[in-house]
Amino acid sequence: MQESYRFVVTGRVQGVGFRVATRRKAQALGLLGWVRNCPDGSVEGLVAGASFEAVMSLRDWLRRGPPTAQVETLEWRAVDAPVADDAGFVVRR
Repeated sequence: MQESYRFVVTGRVQGVGFRVATRRKAQALGLLGWVRNCPDGSVEGLVAGASFEAVMSLRDWLRRGPPTAQVETLEWRAVDAPVADDAGFVVRR
């Protein structure tokens, strides 16, 4: 069973392509999950993958985000939440 991680990123992370860039990075790493904007201006998501190194690589990337973002904080924690295997990594609205 893969461990799942929930993340919340704050800063200038909406309106800068953060969700799409996160999806691209996660897909390139072979990860599953989702990412979405929150009403408070943060971005949250759920990620899982067979490779712990790939999951940690995404975590490291989230600390910086795409070049247009300014990440202030990254909250990251393991959660007991399954990620659908058939959906890949998607942007939620």
